[in-house]
Amino acid sequence: MNDPAVDHNAFVDSTRLARIKHFVDKHYAEPLSLQAAARAAGLEKTYFCKYFRRKTGVGYRDWLSRIRVERALRLLRERELTITAIALEVGFADLCTFERAFQRCTGHCARTIKNQFWAPQRRNTS
Repeated sequence: MNDPAVDHNAFVDSTRLARIKHFVDKHYAEPLSLQAAARAAGLEKTYFCKYFRRKTGVGYRDWLSRIRVERALRLLRERELTITAIALEVGFADLCTFERAFQRCTGHCARTIKNQFWAPQRRNTS
């Protein structure tokens, strides 16, 4: 899922954004506050929000949700877990928030994706 709204080059061109990406890659499954991300970038929270949006084209929280949804997509395909377990494993606080973010990022509900991948495999093993 490569979102055209996000300027992915910004994470290569900016040392601060590279640090944020590294921080989020390591800690995406944990509760990540805006303050923690700003600290990782070495910026004040209010300036961090403006800086992140100006450099990447999206807000930090939207970007973080997209990262988590990308990880969830991988888990939906690789492991037969419940959707709730996947949502919690990638850092969403609850299923409702996960479903909204998943639908917004992919255009599909998580159950549809899971069924597309796992239902044929279940039929083949029966």
